[in-house]
Amino acid sequence: MKYYLALLFSLFSMTSLWAQDEVRIVSSTRGNITEQNSLSSINPVYSHKGHTMSADSGIFYKDQIGREFFEAFGNIVIHQSTGTLIYADKLHYEASTQTATLYNNIRMVNPNSVLTTNNLVYKMRDRVGIYTGGGRIVSQADTITSKTAYYFEDTQDAYFRNKVVVRTPDVKIYTDSMLYNGISRVTNFYGPTNIKGNKGENLYTEKGNYNTATGVARFSKNNLYTEGSRFLKGDSLYYERQSGTGKAFKNVVFVDTTDKFYAYGGYGLYNQGDSSITMTENPLIITVVKKDSADKSTPDSIAFKKETELNKKDKKSKDKADKEMVLTQQEELDKDGKKTTKELPKGAAVVPPAEDKNKLVAYDSVYTTADTLYSKVIFLKDYKPLHFNLDRNGGALEVEKEQDYGDDEDDEENAIDIDLPTDSSATVAIDSLPSKAIATAAKTAQVVKKNVAPKAKGAAIVKKTNDSLSIDKTLKQDSILRQKAVIPALAEADNQITKALAIAKTPDSTMALVGKDSAYRDTARTRIIKAYHNVRLYKSDLQAVADSAYYGMADSMFRFMGKPMIWSQGSQIAADTIYMQAVNQKLDNALLIGNAFMVNAVLDSLKFNQLKGRKITAFFANNAIEKIFVDGNAENLIFSTNDQTHTITDMFHDRGSRIKITMEDKKIIDYITVRKVDQKVYPFKLVTQENEVLPGFIWRPQDRPTSKEDMMHRKRGVEKEAIKPTADGQNKAENNAIKIEKKKEITLEEEIEEDEKTKEETSVEEKKEKAKELTK
Repeated sequence: MKYYLALLFSLFSMTSLWAQDEVRIVSSTRGNITEQNSLSSINPVYSHKGHTMSADSGIFYKDQIGREFFEAFGNIVIHQSTGTLIYADKLHYEASTQTATLYNNIRMVNPNSVLTTNNLVYKMRDRVGIYTGGGRIVSQADTITSKTAYYFEDTQDAYFRNKVVVRTPDVKIYTDSMLYNGISRVTNFYGPTNIKGNKGENLYTEKGNYNTATGVARFSKNNLYTEGSRFLKGDSLYYERQSGTGKAFKNVVFVDTTDKFYAYGGYGLYNQGDSSITMTENPLIITVVKKDSADKSTPDSIAFKKETELNKKDKKSKDKADKEMVLTQQEELDKDGKKTTKELPKGAAVVPPAEDKNKLVAYDSVYTTADTLYSKVIFLKDYKPLHFNLDRNGGALEVEKEQDYGDDEDDEENAIDIDLPTDSSATVAIDSLPSKAIATAAKTAQVVKKNVAPKAKGAAIVKKTNDSLSIDKTLKQDSILRQKAVIPALAEADNQITKALAIAKTPDSTMALVGKDSAYRDTARTRIIKAYHNVRLYKSDLQAVADSAYYGMADSMFRFMGKPMIWSQGSQIAADTIYMQAVNQKLDNALLIGNAFMVNAVLDSLKFNQLKGRKITAFFANNAIEKIFVDGNAENLIFSTNDQTHTITDMFHDRGSRIKITMEDKKIIDYITVRKVDQKVYPFKLVTQENEVLPGFIWRPQDRPTSKEDMMHRKRGVEKEAIKPTADGQNKAENNAIKIEKKKEITLEEEIEEDEKTKEETSVEEKKEKAKELTK
């Protein structure tokens, strides 16, 4: 009886003390005071600062400086005022700092997430949990595992460090530093990070955020999007997984290693659905072509002066030339057919002989820019090549009807402004862990069977289920997962884009795809490129400008539209539409349709050799012109010069239905005019301002790009006046002021319709000419 009263007195004194410190025992099955002045309890329920903690057994004690602690063992349940529950096998609690250190099979549960680990320090005052020995957080559909984590209950933020792996239904994320919010499901990255999608795509960044719920990414440092052979890099990157679109801003690079395609710009829009890229803000496409190794010099100017000197008053040569002029079309074709290869089947690719392996192959770069560059990959079966059936014989005199271009989709999109995240930090000051539990006190605790202790009024006690085996298994699996995880290295984006560019800059020696069989065409894909507005092209020996352009890799054909103009050395080429085709990465042919005009400067641009017609066809060999055919009201105007005195002697004017020029080693070796031949020779003193130029003549050297840099920073000027030479040899405008209407922007499809309309009108005019001939 005496011992019983003493025990009650001791308990009353201690509970009074605890009440003052806001620590009290709500209930217990049995209590005992040990020799170490600690209180050992069975099934205790502790309450402190609004939090309730229960266990199978517990020991309360003080250290030498008066700090209060208690140890709890078995089926630990912490019920916080916020509703969060924490389960564990063992608990060490320090009252003064409200710090709970939990061990083994720990689960921290709230409405938005579940944290699992084997060692957790939880600061109940700040509501911050820390684990350093590995753990995971499951938040809605996201599972995050890491070596270290700091969990902020108030904001539902979690800061993860060391081997962080995030698994969602759509992606897997690998990083070493990440901040995650369980409510918004936004992940913020502060180091090298890979986000791998289920379709093989990957997002790399060193700073930015990704929303696992919406699939939206905003990156701001060393960013790279990859999908198969395609790479998109930019100073800032915005990605929407739902729509499959990626937007890159500033210093944008796009590479496709399969197509040997790469481009630069200030803004890039990538569409995952059709693998298309739209680039603006000084976009630049670079295409690699072969140069003939034997041709070490730059091509000479395109000259139309015939070697036979028909403009001379040499009767013998004139009679010989006249005889050639009256050859019929069939006779001409038969004659030429013996010297040239036969016509290829419709749709077949023109393939030159195989390259000599011992011959050094050099490459040249073709630079293309415009206001907007668009490119995408399509099925080869959907590509509609232009079958002009060009024949190095020249073919029939009748102009063929123009065909459709092929792909006619237009996917331009404007850039949008993205507010990228600013710098933020997520650091937590971690206090030193509390003292270890007193070993002797732990030994005196009697662990009883799991019985629900009678709880005091108002106390909420929740006992956890026995899931320690599943938690242990899960944590082991997470540990193996982290060991196998490949965390990206710093500057990985730069390394990947450098390797991709190296591959793209090494062309393949493959033939065109147009001639492949139907089974191959059903599955094969090819890339097309569209350029809109202010198109400029620069190559070391060729430059071009146009309003729009189209290029198909299947047949390697450039299509320039909207007042296109091409320069090669001292020559200028213009037409309503210009087609240029490469074979085996070498220029093979060019077709000028509608008001075709070729101009070559003579003697410092004082006079001009001119060649015009409704259609001009040129064939190339070793990157030099081999044959030229001018059809439809063909005209040639040539100034003959004295090589010793460097003066012009006379002018030759030639007209006919067709003019054929054959060149070898950049020199004219054959010149033929067919049908309706009309030739005149003018002594230089009889050359006037009216007859020294052909109708439609224009000379615009100021529009010609002089370098890659010039091409990027200067657009073609507005055509205010046509430059024509005066009688005294000085270049002077025919009119001082010609008003020009403001150019209207038209789409690629509208330009095609205009070209077709023009050619239909041309065909009607030709039919009228034939009718007149039959009448005569």
